[in-house]
Amino acid sequence: MTLAIDDFGTGNSSLTALQRFPFQVLKIDRSFVSGIGTRAEDTTIVAATLALAHGLGLKVVAEGVETQAQADLLTEDGCEELQGFLFARPGPASVIRRLLGRTLRPDDDRPQPAQQLSA
Repeated sequence: MTLAIDDFGTGNSSLTALQRFPFQVLKIDRSFVSGIGTRAEDTTIVAATLALAHGLGLKVVAEGVETQAQADLLTEDGCEELQGFLFARPGPASVIRRLLGRTLRPDDDRPQPAQQLSA
């Protein structure tokens, strides 16, 4: 099982949570990602968060990636995973299944062999 801290840097996510719980993944909130490359404060916060997470042995996911420039900066800084509108918009399960090229059973989140899907 993998435990992730979501929306890191906002709300109830805190540095003490990183000490108290066995997280493996840290997800950087989109409110910071949206300003990287254009706002120095956001760029610095994201770089520091990546360094902190990697120093603790955590994998990092950046939420809300909308531009190639953001993706490039995050990748250059060592962010392991990116998610956001740059890659795909939200959609119904049938579209997502086709996008992934495989079928997921409702009770199992593990990928199943690819099958023909129709929307």
